[in-house]
Amino acid sequence: MKKNQAALLFLAHGGMELSWRYAWASFLMICLAHQPFPLPEAIGTFLLAAVLIRVVRGRGLRVISILGLHIIGFLLAASRIIYSFNYRAYSYFDKSWLLAFLGTTRDSLEWLILVMILVFALVFWLAGVALARRSTAHLSICSRFDYGAAAFFCLFILKSLLLVKFGVAVKDPAPLLLLFSFFIFSLLAIGLARNSDHARRRFLAGYKGIGILVSFTVVVLAVGAGLVLLFMPYLSTAAEAGYGVLRSAAGPLLPMLARVLIFLFGGRPEQQEPSFPPIDRGGAKYIPYDESSWQNDPVLKILGGGSLGLGLLLGLILCALGAWYLLRWLFSRTTQEDRKHINWRQALRWAQRLWAALAMGLKRAVQRLKGYRDAVKLYRALLKWGHRSGRPHLLRETPAEYGARLQKQFPSLTGDIGRIVEAFNLVIYGEVALDDGQMTLANRSWRRLRSFRYWPARFKSWFLQEEGDQEPTLLF
Repeated sequence: MKKNQAALLFLAHGGMELSWRYAWASFLMICLAHQPFPLPEAIGTFLLAAVLIRVVRGRGLRVISILGLHIIGFLLAASRIIYSFNYRAYSYFDKSWLLAFLGTTRDSLEWLILVMILVFALVFWLAGVALARRSTAHLSICSRFDYGAAAFFCLFILKSLLLVKFGVAVKDPAPLLLLFSFFIFSLLAIGLARNSDHARRRFLAGYKGIGILVSFTVVVLAVGAGLVLLFMPYLSTAAEAGYGVLRSAAGPLLPMLARVLIFLFGGRPEQQEPSFPPIDRGGAKYIPYDESSWQNDPVLKILGGGSLGLGLLLGLILCALGAWYLLRWLFSRTTQEDRKHINWRQALRWAQRLWAALAMGLKRAVQRLKGYRDAVKLYRALLKWGHRSGRPHLLRETPAEYGARLQKQFPSLTGDIGRIVEAFNLVIYGEVALDDGQMTLANRSWRRLRSFRYWPARFKSWFLQEEGDQEPTLLF
Protein backbone atom coordinates (compact mmCIF):
# COMPACT_ATOMS: atom_id res chain seq x y z
CA MET A 1 0.00 0.00 0.00
CA LYS A 2 1.27 3.47 -0.86
CA LYS A 3 2.15 5.84 1.96
CA ASN A 4 -0.49 8.43 1.07
CA GLN A 5 -3.15 5.71 0.81
CA ALA A 6 -2.05 4.24 4.16
CA ALA A 7 -2.22 7.68 5.79
CA LEU A 8 -5.70 8.26 4.36
CA LEU A 9 -6.81 4.82 5.58
CA PHE A 10 -5.44 5.63 9.06
CA LEU A 11 -7.38 8.92 9.08
CA ALA A 12 -10.63 7.27 7.97
CA HIS A 13 -10.19 4.40 10.44
CA GLY A 14 -9.49 6.86 13.26
CA GLY A 15 -12.53 8.99 12.42
CA MET A 16 -14.68 5.87 12.33
CA GLU A 17 -13.49 4.72 15.78
CA LEU A 18 -13.68 8.20 17.26
CA SER A 19 -17.24 8.90 16.09
CA TRP A 20 -19.12 6.28 18.08
CA ARG A 21 -16.96 6.66 21.19
CA TYR A 22 -17.43 10.40 21.29
CA ALA A 23 -21.18 9.99 20.72
CA TRP A 24 -21.42 7.90 23.89
CA ALA A 25 -19.12 10.23 25.85
CA SER A 26 -21.07 13.34 24.83
CA PHE A 27 -24.44 11.71 25.63
CA LEU A 28 -23.45 10.48 29.10
CA MET A 29 -21.68 13.71 30.07
CA ILE A 30 -24.70 15.79 29.05
CA CYS A 31 -26.91 13.49 31.15
CA LEU A 32 -24.64 13.88 34.19
CA ALA A 33 -23.03 17.32 33.94
CA HIS A 34 -25.23 19.07 31.33
CA GLN A 35 -22.04 19.75 29.39
CA PRO A 36 -20.63 17.84 26.39
CA PHE A 37 -17.27 16.15 26.46
CA PRO A 38 -14.63 18.49 24.90
CA LEU A 39 -14.08 17.31 21.32
CA PRO A 40 -10.59 18.82 20.65
CA GLU A 41 -9.23 17.27 23.84
CA ALA A 42 -10.80 13.90 22.96
CA ILE A 43 -9.19 13.97 19.51
CA GLY A 44 -5.86 15.05 21.01
CA THR A 45 -5.92 12.21 23.55
CA PHE A 46 -6.83 9.72 20.83
CA LEU A 47 -4.08 10.84 18.45
CA LEU A 48 -1.41 11.24 21.15
CA ALA A 49 -1.80 7.63 22.21
CA ALA A 50 -1.70 6.39 18.59
CA VAL A 51 1.38 8.46 17.73
CA LEU A 52 3.16 7.36 20.90
CA ILE A 53 2.62 3.70 19.98
CA ARG A 54 3.93 4.32 16.46
CA VAL A 55 7.03 6.10 17.78
CA VAL A 56 8.13 3.51 20.38
CA ARG A 57 7.32 0.46 18.22
CA GLY A 58 10.30 -1.64 17.23
CA ARG A 59 12.91 0.29 19.23
CA GLY A 60 13.69 -2.39 21.80
CA LEU A 61 12.71 -0.27 24.82
CA ARG A 62 11.92 -1.82 28.18
CA VAL A 63 8.29 -2.34 29.06
CA ILE A 64 8.57 -0.14 32.14
CA SER A 65 9.89 2.74 30.00
CA ILE A 66 6.99 2.42 27.56
CA LEU A 67 4.54 2.20 30.45
CA GLY A 68 6.05 5.32 32.01
CA LEU A 69 5.67 7.25 28.74
CA HIS A 70 2.04 6.18 28.51
CA ILE A 71 1.35 7.22 32.10
CA ILE A 72 2.90 10.66 31.55
CA GLY A 73 1.00 11.16 28.29
CA PHE A 74 -2.29 10.06 29.84
CA LEU A 75 -1.83 12.37 32.84
CA LEU A 76 -1.19 15.32 30.53
CA ALA A 77 -4.25 14.49 28.43
CA ALA A 78 -6.45 13.98 31.50
CA SER A 79 -5.31 17.27 33.03
CA ARG A 80 -6.16 19.08 29.80
CA ILE A 81 -9.64 17.51 29.73
CA ILE A 82 -10.33 18.44 33.38
CA TYR A 83 -9.10 21.97 32.68
CA SER A 84 -11.45 22.26 29.69
CA PHE A 85 -14.49 21.39 31.79
CA ASN A 86 -14.43 23.96 34.61
CA TYR A 87 -11.20 25.97 34.63
CA ARG A 88 -11.02 27.81 31.30
CA ALA A 89 -10.98 31.14 33.17
CA TYR A 90 -7.34 30.40 34.07
CA SER A 91 -4.42 29.80 31.77
CA TYR A 92 -3.55 26.14 31.33
CA PHE A 93 0.09 26.76 32.25
CA ASP A 94 -0.93 28.65 35.38
CA LYS A 95 -0.90 26.55 38.54
CA SER A 96 -3.87 28.47 39.96
CA TRP A 97 -6.41 26.20 38.27
CA LEU A 98 -4.60 23.11 39.59
CA LEU A 99 -4.68 24.50 43.13
CA ALA A 100 -8.37 25.32 42.70
CA PHE A 101 -9.03 21.79 41.45
CA LEU A 102 -7.22 20.17 44.37
CA GLY A 103 -8.75 22.47 46.96
CA THR A 104 -12.38 22.14 45.86
CA THR A 105 -14.82 20.33 48.15
CA ARG A 106 -17.08 18.03 46.10
CA ASP A 107 -20.31 16.21 46.75
CA SER A 108 -21.15 12.74 45.51
CA LEU A 109 -22.46 13.90 42.11
CA GLU A 110 -19.34 15.97 41.44
CA TRP A 111 -17.14 13.01 42.34
CA LEU A 112 -19.16 10.85 39.94
CA ILE A 113 -18.69 13.42 37.16
CA LEU A 114 -14.93 13.56 37.82
CA VAL A 115 -14.69 9.76 37.73
CA MET A 116 -16.63 9.67 34.44
CA ILE A 117 -14.29 12.28 32.94
CA LEU A 118 -11.25 10.18 33.85
CA VAL A 119 -12.95 7.01 32.58
CA PHE A 120 -13.68 8.56 29.19
CA ALA A 121 -10.15 9.98 29.00
CA LEU A 122 -8.87 6.46 29.57
CA VAL A 123 -11.29 5.12 26.95
CA PHE A 124 -10.01 7.54 24.31
CA TRP A 125 -6.40 6.79 25.25
CA LEU A 126 -6.88 3.02 25.00
CA ALA A 127 -8.76 3.50 21.72
CA GLY A 128 -5.76 5.34 20.26
CA VAL A 129 -3.44 2.55 21.43
CA ALA A 130 -5.72 -0.08 19.86
CA LEU A 131 -5.93 1.91 16.62
CA ALA A 132 -2.14 1.97 16.24
CA ARG A 133 -1.89 -1.78 16.87
CA ARG A 134 -4.94 -2.99 14.95
CA SER A 135 -4.64 -4.44 11.48
CA THR A 136 -6.04 -2.43 8.56
CA ALA A 137 -7.14 -5.50 6.62
CA HIS A 138 -10.55 -5.45 4.97
CA LEU A 139 -12.08 -8.00 7.36
CA SER A 140 -10.81 -6.11 10.42
CA ILE A 141 -12.26 -2.80 9.18
CA CYS A 142 -15.62 -4.47 8.47
CA SER A 143 -15.73 -5.96 11.98
CA ARG A 144 -15.00 -2.55 13.51
CA PHE A 145 -17.84 -1.11 11.43
CA ASP A 146 -20.16 -3.71 12.96
CA TYR A 147 -19.06 -2.73 16.48
CA GLY A 148 -19.64 0.97 15.78
CA ALA A 149 -23.07 0.38 14.22
CA ALA A 150 -24.07 -1.72 17.25
CA ALA A 151 -22.87 1.06 19.60
CA PHE A 152 -24.99 3.67 17.80
CA PHE A 153 -27.99 1.30 17.83
CA CYS A 154 -27.71 0.82 21.59
CA LEU A 155 -27.30 4.57 22.09
CA PHE A 156 -30.48 5.40 20.16
CA ILE A 157 -32.37 2.63 21.97
CA LEU A 158 -31.29 4.16 25.31
CA LYS A 159 -32.38 7.66 24.24
CA SER A 160 -35.76 6.33 23.11
CA LEU A 161 -36.20 4.40 26.34
CA LEU A 162 -35.49 7.51 28.44
CA LEU A 163 -37.96 9.51 26.38
CA VAL A 164 -40.79 6.96 26.26
CA LYS A 165 -40.59 5.34 29.69
CA PHE A 166 -39.40 8.21 31.85
CA GLY A 167 -40.26 11.29 29.77
CA VAL A 168 -36.65 12.55 29.82
CA ALA A 169 -35.55 14.17 26.54
CA VAL A 170 -31.76 14.52 26.37
CA LYS A 171 -30.99 17.53 24.19
CA ASP A 172 -27.85 16.28 22.49
CA PRO A 173 -27.56 16.55 18.67
CA ALA A 174 -24.16 14.83 18.68
CA PRO A 175 -25.31 11.19 18.18
CA LEU A 176 -27.30 11.93 15.02
CA LEU A 177 -24.57 14.06 13.44
CA LEU A 178 -21.84 11.63 14.45
CA LEU A 179 -23.85 8.76 12.94
CA PHE A 180 -23.48 10.34 9.49
CA SER A 181 -19.80 11.06 10.20
CA PHE A 182 -19.34 7.42 11.24
CA PHE A 183 -20.90 6.11 8.03
CA ILE A 184 -18.85 8.43 5.81
CA PHE A 185 -15.55 7.49 7.47
CA SER A 186 -16.54 3.80 7.50
CA LEU A 187 -17.36 3.67 3.80
CA LEU A 188 -14.10 5.44 2.97
CA ALA A 189 -12.07 3.11 5.22
CA ILE A 190 -13.76 -0.05 3.87
CA GLY A 191 -13.19 1.07 0.29
CA LEU A 192 -9.53 1.89 0.90
CA ALA A 193 -8.96 -1.41 2.73
CA ARG A 194 -10.70 -3.29 -0.08
CA ASN A 195 -8.49 -1.67 -2.72
CA SER A 196 -5.22 -1.95 -0.81
CA ASP A 197 -3.83 -4.72 -3.00
CA HIS A 198 -0.94 -4.11 -5.38
CA ALA A 199 -2.82 -4.79 -8.58
CA ARG A 200 -2.19 -2.23 -11.30
CA ARG A 201 -5.25 -0.27 -12.39
CA ARG A 202 -5.75 1.46 -15.68
CA PHE A 203 -8.27 3.97 -16.92
CA LEU A 204 -10.11 3.85 -20.20
CA ALA A 205 -8.37 5.57 -23.10
CA GLY A 206 -8.98 9.30 -22.95
CA TYR A 207 -10.54 9.23 -19.45
CA LYS A 208 -7.47 9.09 -17.22
CA GLY A 209 -7.75 12.73 -16.22
CA ILE A 210 -11.47 12.44 -15.48
CA GLY A 211 -10.92 9.29 -13.39
CA ILE A 212 -8.19 10.93 -11.32
CA LEU A 213 -10.27 14.07 -10.82
CA VAL A 214 -13.39 12.12 -9.80
CA SER A 215 -11.42 9.92 -7.37
CA PHE A 216 -9.73 12.92 -5.79
CA THR A 217 -13.03 14.81 -5.55
CA VAL A 218 -14.81 11.87 -3.90
CA VAL A 219 -12.04 11.40 -1.33
CA VAL A 220 -11.86 15.13 -0.51
CA LEU A 221 -15.64 15.43 -0.18
CA ALA A 222 -15.85 12.29 1.99
CA VAL A 223 -13.07 13.41 4.35
CA GLY A 224 -14.39 16.98 4.46
CA ALA A 225 -17.97 15.92 5.14
CA GLY A 226 -16.85 13.49 7.84
CA LEU A 227 -14.74 16.12 9.59
CA VAL A 228 -17.52 18.73 9.40
CA LEU A 229 -20.08 16.34 10.86
CA LEU A 230 -17.58 15.22 13.51
CA PHE A 231 -16.97 18.80 14.66
CA MET A 232 -20.58 19.94 14.24
CA PRO A 233 -21.65 19.24 17.87
CA TYR A 234 -18.67 21.19 19.17
CA LEU A 235 -19.38 24.04 16.75
CA SER A 236 -23.04 24.02 17.81
CA THR A 237 -22.02 24.41 21.45
CA ALA A 238 -19.68 27.24 20.53
CA ALA A 239 -22.48 28.88 18.56
CA GLU A 240 -24.81 28.71 21.54
CA ALA A 241 -22.18 30.33 23.76
CA GLY A 242 -21.59 33.01 21.15
CA TYR A 243 -25.32 33.56 20.90
CA GLY A 244 -25.46 34.28 24.64
CA VAL A 245 -22.75 36.91 24.26
CA LEU A 246 -24.44 38.49 21.26
CA ARG A 247 -27.80 38.57 23.00
CA SER A 248 -26.37 40.81 25.71
CA ALA A 249 -24.35 43.00 23.33
CA ALA A 250 -26.54 43.36 20.24
CA GLY A 251 -30.09 44.10 21.39
CA PRO A 252 -31.54 45.64 18.19
CA LEU A 253 -30.06 42.89 15.97
CA LEU A 254 -31.17 40.04 18.23
CA PRO A 255 -34.14 38.76 16.13
CA MET A 256 -32.11 38.64 12.92
CA LEU A 257 -29.13 36.95 14.60
CA ALA A 258 -31.45 34.41 16.22
CA ARG A 259 -32.91 33.46 12.85
CA VAL A 260 -29.44 33.08 11.28
CA LEU A 261 -28.11 30.92 14.13
CA ILE A 262 -31.21 28.74 14.20
CA PHE A 263 -30.98 28.25 10.42
CA LEU A 264 -27.26 27.37 10.51
CA PHE A 265 -27.07 25.17 13.57
CA GLY A 266 -30.61 23.78 13.82
CA GLY A 267 -31.38 25.17 17.28
CA ARG A 268 -34.56 23.96 18.91
CA PRO A 269 -36.76 25.68 21.53
CA GLU A 270 -35.84 24.73 25.01
CA GLN A 271 -38.09 22.19 26.69
CA GLN A 272 -38.87 22.32 30.36
CA GLU A 273 -37.20 19.47 32.15
CA PRO A 274 -39.69 17.21 33.95
CA SER A 275 -39.71 17.39 37.71
CA PHE A 276 -39.88 14.17 39.66
CA PRO A 277 -41.66 13.89 43.01
CA PRO A 278 -39.46 13.11 46.00
CA ILE A 279 -39.07 9.44 46.68
CA ASP A 280 -40.57 8.22 49.92
CA ARG A 281 -38.04 5.89 51.40
CA GLY A 282 -40.39 4.83 54.20
CA GLY A 283 -39.50 4.44 57.80
CA ALA A 284 -36.87 1.77 57.41
CA LYS A 285 -34.79 1.38 60.57
CA TYR A 286 -31.41 -0.21 61.07
CA ILE A 287 -31.60 -3.45 62.97
CA PRO A 288 -28.34 -4.22 64.77
CA TYR A 289 -26.81 -7.61 64.27
CA ASP A 290 -27.10 -9.89 67.27
CA GLU A 291 -23.90 -11.88 67.77
CA SER A 292 -24.39 -15.56 68.57
CA SER A 293 -22.66 -17.54 71.22
CA TRP A 294 -20.40 -19.52 68.83
CA GLN A 295 -17.49 -17.21 69.61
CA ASN A 296 -17.31 -18.64 73.10
CA ASP A 297 -16.48 -22.11 71.71
CA PRO A 298 -12.61 -22.64 71.86
CA VAL A 299 -12.56 -25.32 69.10
CA LEU A 300 -14.27 -23.04 66.64
CA LYS A 301 -11.88 -20.25 67.60
CA ILE A 302 -8.86 -22.44 66.79
CA LEU A 303 -10.31 -23.57 63.46
CA GLY A 304 -11.18 -20.01 62.51
CA GLY A 305 -7.71 -18.75 63.42
CA GLY A 306 -6.03 -21.52 61.43
CA SER A 307 -8.16 -20.87 58.38
CA LEU A 308 -7.40 -17.17 58.61
CA GLY A 309 -3.66 -17.81 58.90
CA LEU A 310 -3.69 -20.24 55.96
CA GLY A 311 -5.58 -17.71 53.86
CA LEU A 312 -3.10 -14.98 54.72
CA LEU A 313 -0.17 -17.26 53.86
CA LEU A 314 -1.67 -18.17 50.48
CA GLY A 315 -2.37 -14.50 49.82
CA LEU A 316 1.25 -13.55 50.58
CA ILE A 317 2.54 -16.32 48.28
CA LEU A 318 0.28 -15.19 45.44
CA CYS A 319 1.27 -11.56 45.96
CA ALA A 320 4.97 -12.45 45.90
CA LEU A 321 4.58 -14.49 42.69
CA GLY A 322 2.53 -11.73 41.10
CA ALA A 323 5.12 -9.10 42.04
CA TRP A 324 7.92 -11.30 40.65
CA TYR A 325 6.23 -11.83 37.28
CA LEU A 326 5.20 -8.18 37.11
CA LEU A 327 8.79 -6.96 37.68
CA ARG A 328 10.07 -9.54 35.21
CA TRP A 329 7.62 -8.29 32.57
CA LEU A 330 8.26 -4.60 33.28
CA PHE A 331 12.04 -4.91 32.93
CA SER A 332 11.89 -7.13 29.84
CA ARG A 333 12.69 -5.63 26.45
CA THR A 334 10.31 -5.34 23.54
CA THR A 335 11.18 -6.69 20.12
CA GLN A 336 13.73 -4.67 18.23
CA GLU A 337 13.50 -4.36 14.50
CA ASP A 338 16.58 -4.44 12.32
CA ARG A 339 17.21 -0.89 11.22
CA LYS A 340 19.36 -0.20 8.22
CA HIS A 341 22.51 1.81 8.72
CA ILE A 342 22.59 5.23 7.13
CA ASN A 343 24.35 5.19 3.76
CA TRP A 344 26.15 8.50 3.91
CA ARG A 345 27.25 8.34 0.27
CA GLN A 346 23.69 7.87 -0.87
CA ALA A 347 22.56 10.66 1.46
CA LEU A 348 25.23 12.95 0.00
CA ARG A 349 24.13 12.10 -3.53
CA TRP A 350 20.52 12.78 -2.55
CA ALA A 351 21.53 16.14 -1.07
CA GLN A 352 23.40 17.02 -4.28
CA ARG A 353 20.38 16.13 -6.39
CA LEU A 354 18.14 18.18 -4.12
CA TRP A 355 20.48 21.15 -4.39
CA ALA A 356 20.61 20.78 -8.18
CA ALA A 357 16.80 20.60 -8.33
CA LEU A 358 16.46 23.72 -6.17
CA ALA A 359 19.01 25.57 -8.31
CA MET A 360 17.23 24.51 -11.49
CA GLY A 361 13.86 25.59 -10.09
CA LEU A 362 15.28 28.96 -9.05
CA LYS A 363 16.87 29.39 -12.48
CA ARG A 364 13.59 28.61 -14.22
CA ALA A 365 11.70 30.99 -11.95
CA VAL A 366 14.13 33.80 -12.71
CA GLN A 367 13.95 32.96 -16.41
CA ARG A 368 10.15 33.12 -16.37
CA LEU A 369 10.22 36.49 -14.65
CA LYS A 370 12.78 37.95 -17.05
CA GLY A 371 11.42 36.21 -20.16
CA TYR A 372 13.22 34.19 -22.86
CA ARG A 373 16.05 35.68 -24.91
CA ASP A 374 16.12 32.89 -27.47
CA ALA A 375 13.28 31.87 -29.82
CA VAL A 376 14.34 28.20 -29.65
CA LYS A 377 13.90 28.07 -25.88
CA LEU A 378 10.60 29.87 -26.21
CA TYR A 379 9.38 27.25 -28.71
CA ARG A 380 10.49 24.47 -26.34
CA ALA A 381 8.40 26.12 -23.63
CA LEU A 382 5.47 26.14 -26.09
CA LEU A 383 5.93 22.39 -26.64
CA LYS A 384 5.78 21.76 -22.89
CA TRP A 385 2.76 24.03 -22.57
CA GLY A 386 0.94 22.08 -25.28
CA HIS A 387 1.87 18.75 -23.68
CA ARG A 388 0.51 19.89 -20.31
CA SER A 389 -2.63 21.14 -22.07
CA GLY A 390 -3.44 17.72 -23.53
CA ARG A 391 -2.12 18.40 -27.05
CA PRO A 392 1.46 17.04 -27.21
CA HIS A 393 3.67 17.50 -30.24
CA LEU A 394 3.70 14.52 -32.62
CA LEU A 395 6.84 13.27 -34.35
CA ARG A 396 5.38 13.71 -37.83
CA GLU A 397 4.36 17.37 -37.30
CA THR A 398 6.29 20.43 -38.40
CA PRO A 399 6.23 23.54 -36.18
CA ALA A 400 3.68 25.18 -38.47
CA GLU A 401 1.38 22.10 -38.39
CA TYR A 402 1.66 21.84 -34.62
CA GLY A 403 0.95 25.54 -34.24
CA ALA A 404 -2.13 25.20 -36.49
CA ARG A 405 -3.42 22.31 -34.34
CA LEU A 406 -2.96 24.37 -31.17
CA GLN A 407 -4.68 27.35 -32.78
CA LYS A 408 -7.63 25.13 -33.71
CA GLN A 409 -7.91 23.88 -30.12
CA PHE A 410 -7.41 27.35 -28.55
CA PRO A 411 -8.91 29.88 -30.98
CA SER A 412 -8.62 32.77 -28.52
CA LEU A 413 -4.81 32.32 -28.53
CA THR A 414 -4.38 32.10 -32.28
CA GLY A 415 -2.28 35.24 -32.63
CA ASP A 416 -0.03 34.45 -29.66
CA ILE A 417 0.71 30.86 -30.76
CA GLY A 418 1.35 32.02 -34.34
CA ARG A 419 3.78 34.70 -33.15
CA ILE A 420 5.89 32.18 -31.17
CA VAL A 421 5.95 29.65 -34.06
CA GLU A 422 6.83 32.40 -36.53
CA ALA A 423 9.74 33.57 -34.36
CA PHE A 424 11.06 29.98 -34.20
CA ASN A 425 10.78 29.51 -37.99
CA LEU A 426 12.60 32.80 -38.64
CA VAL A 427 15.51 31.79 -36.43
CA ILE A 428 15.83 28.12 -37.48
CA TYR A 429 14.77 28.09 -41.12
CA GLY A 430 15.24 31.72 -42.14
CA GLU A 431 18.48 32.17 -40.12
CA VAL A 432 17.31 35.62 -39.07
CA ALA A 433 18.43 37.16 -35.78
CA LEU A 434 15.47 38.64 -33.94
CA ASP A 435 15.80 42.04 -32.36
CA ASP A 436 14.70 42.98 -28.83
CA GLY A 437 11.32 44.29 -29.99
CA GLN A 438 10.35 41.01 -31.66
CA MET A 439 11.44 38.97 -28.63
CA THR A 440 9.49 41.30 -26.35
CA LEU A 441 6.34 40.67 -28.39
CA ALA A 442 6.97 36.91 -28.36
CA ASN A 443 7.49 36.91 -24.56
CA ARG A 444 4.31 38.96 -24.14
CA SER A 445 2.45 36.31 -26.13
CA TRP A 446 3.98 33.60 -23.94
CA ARG A 447 2.76 35.36 -20.78
CA ARG A 448 -0.75 35.48 -22.20
CA LEU A 449 -0.59 31.74 -22.90
CA ARG A 450 0.19 31.06 -19.24
CA SER A 451 -2.58 33.30 -17.92
CA PHE A 452 -5.11 31.89 -15.45
CA ARG A 453 -7.90 32.91 -17.82
CA TYR A 454 -7.18 30.00 -20.17
CA TRP A 455 -6.80 27.29 -17.55
CA PRO A 456 -10.41 26.01 -17.92
CA ALA A 457 -9.89 25.50 -21.66
CA ARG A 458 -6.58 23.73 -20.98
CA PHE A 459 -8.23 21.46 -18.39
CA LYS A 460 -10.96 20.56 -20.86
CA SER A 461 -8.39 19.79 -23.55
CA TRP A 462 -6.33 17.66 -21.15
CA PHE A 463 -9.28 15.57 -19.94
CA LEU A 464 -10.74 14.91 -23.40
CA GLN A 465 -7.70 13.91 -25.43
CA GLU A 466 -8.02 12.78 -29.02
CA GLU A 467 -6.94 9.34 -30.19
CA GLY A 468 -4.07 10.73 -32.25
CA ASP A 469 -2.61 12.40 -29.18
CA GLN A 470 -1.66 9.00 -27.76
CA GLU A 471 1.13 8.58 -30.37
CA PRO A 472 4.82 9.10 -29.49
CA THR A 473 5.63 12.76 -28.91
CA LEU A 474 8.74 14.85 -28.96
CA LEU A 475 9.88 17.26 -26.25
CA PHE A 476 13.32 18.52 -27.20
